[in-house]
Amino acid sequence: MANQIYPCLWFDGNAKEAAAFYCSVFKNSKIGNDTPMVVTFDLNGLHVMGLNGGPMYKINPSISLFAVCETVNEANDVWSKLIDGGSVLMPIDKYPWSERYGWLQDKFGLTWQISGATLENAKLKITQSMLFTGKQFGRAKEAIDYYSSIFENSSVTQLFYYPAEDKNAGKVLFSEFKLNQYDIMAMDGPGVHEYTFNEAVSFVVECQTQEEIDHYWNKLTSGGQESMCGWLVDKFGVSWQIIPANLGKLMSDPAKAPAVIQAIMKMKKIDMTLINF
Repeated sequence: MANQIYPCLWFDGNAKEAAAFYCSVFKNSKIGNDTPMVVTFDLNGLHVMGLNGGPMYKINPSISLFAVCETVNEANDVWSKLIDGGSVLMPIDKYPWSERYGWLQDKFGLTWQISGATLENAKLKITQSMLFTGKQFGRAKEAIDYYSSIFENSSVTQLFYYPAEDKNAGKVLFSEFKLNQYDIMAMDGPGVHEYTFNEAVSFVVECQTQEEIDHYWNKLTSGGQESMCGWLVDKFGVSWQIIPANLGKLMSDPAKAPAVIQAIMKMKKIDMTLINF
């Protein structure tokens, strides 16, 4: 099951504006599909869906995009562009784990962790980063193991725990893992946080067959909750969209899109036989 996985960002009617802004910040970036409901774009290799979902959900720092830049200077440049109209969560500065690091919330509400690489031949890389807070604090490793059991071609590439002398000993300080070769970071977030995972940032899984849709839907809803239109919330509170790989093409076809939308609005788990008009 070599499925494509990518983030979906929930916007209040300004997905196209946000996509254009992000593409202006990062090199090798471009907008793909552009419809009133969905805008897709690529940020130096990271495929992203922007959804004009309305005011119902707001993006928060529980899932951010972590950009490791090629140089400290590039990190400074990216930071200066993204912070315009936004706010600082952690000032960009030198920290024990990085020569240059900062965390911000941009003018569209999306949070970014920006780091400058110091290794030779470093390449710009943008990765989804999950922060397990509140009731989910301490469950990062459980989630990594759980997701890895569901997706093929999964592996843990980095895993560091808080040291034994720390009050958070045994919790995940930092990790990076792969699901079907898609890179994700995960950390436990100690302390008081007024946010946790919600529908504003979800993981999209594109499936080639109904068998694949059934597999991911059944596994990820175990202990979680079904929603509508291919959406679900797993047992950690993380939102997923399990969709056919050709859904974007169907939705972009003026002749087919209205019937496809009508059919999907009546479904929880998507039945491919009912939308392939």
